[in-house]
Amino acid sequence: MFGIDSTILAFIVLAGFSAGAVAYAFMFNTIETEKNAGKRLETVKRADTDRSVVKASRDRIAEATKRRKNVQDSLKDLDAKQKAKDLNVKKPPLKVQLRQAGLATTVERFYLYSLVCGAVVTAAVFILGAPLLAVGGAFIACTFGLPRWFVSFKRSRRVKAFLEEFPNALDIIVRAVKSGLPLNDGIRLIANESPEPVKTEFRRIVESQQVGLSIPEATLRMTETMPCPEAGFFGIVIQIQSQAGGNLSEALGNLSRVLRDRKKMKAKVQALSMEAKASAAIIGALPFIIAFLVYLSSPNYIMPLFTTSTGHLILGISGVWMSIGIFVMRKMMNFEV
Repeated sequence: MFGIDSTILAFIVLAGFSAGAVAYAFMFNTIETEKNAGKRLETVKRADTDRSVVKASRDRIAEATKRRKNVQDSLKDLDAKQKAKDLNVKKPPLKVQLRQAGLATTVERFYLYSLVCGAVVTAAVFILGAPLLAVGGAFIACTFGLPRWFVSFKRSRRVKAFLEEFPNALDIIVRAVKSGLPLNDGIRLIANESPEPVKTEFRRIVESQQVGLSIPEATLRMTETMPCPEAGFFGIVIQIQSQAGGNLSEALGNLSRVLRDRKKMKAKVQALSMEAKASAAIIGALPFIIAFLVYLSSPNYIMPLFTTSTGHLILGISGVWMSIGIFVMRKMMNFEV
């Protein structure tokens, strides 16, 4: 009975194993398919994760590229505008020159003053008994040359005074921004407290804001009344900071340091060129000194230059050549920093 039961039990076990083997044989493809599907699902999940990481990285790179492109486009636009303004800075119209010189004079009144100046000087030269050629030259020089030279002199002196005080004004704006004040208040502070001509230039910025212009646009217009690269640098810094963002106080502090370094470099160049300027002054004054000494020692020897037509021609040619030499020496001694 026990043997029969063991045989039946063994048969049952073998039958179960056989049924399981047959079932596994029939279900093998299904199990393998499920395993492959699970592997593919895991691969897809990892790929999605990697794709998300790659996409985020691409988005960051695209954002940085877009920001860099915006800055480059802004710089190109500013450079194009600056080149267009450089023409007016180098050779501005007379009306603009009068504004840059700080003269509250209209163009018509300037021409009237020039004519009066030419007439007065010409009358004085004629009364002193000068020849007609000298009278005509005095009229042309004092009508068209001397007034414009005066405007150019006032313009250069105003720019020099502006550059002396401009870095200090930038330092005040930097301290105002660091203390928490907005840029508008810093500019108003300069417009009320700084000495001329910085006060007038920043007051124009405040007035431009009151008529609807933004601060970057108003600062970019500073070069119209202050013809110097430093004013253009200030406008470009404000424009870039308004479009690209960043630390305004740090940018203005760097600009102030650059302007002070430029000032030191100009002073160094001027000191190094003083020897050449002294030599040029001696060479330019030498003909007049020699002519005066010859007149004191032998007046009859040199007077034909002033009393004869041939002498007048020689003086005219000599004056032209001497003017060319002085112009060349001036170009050789003046350095742009």
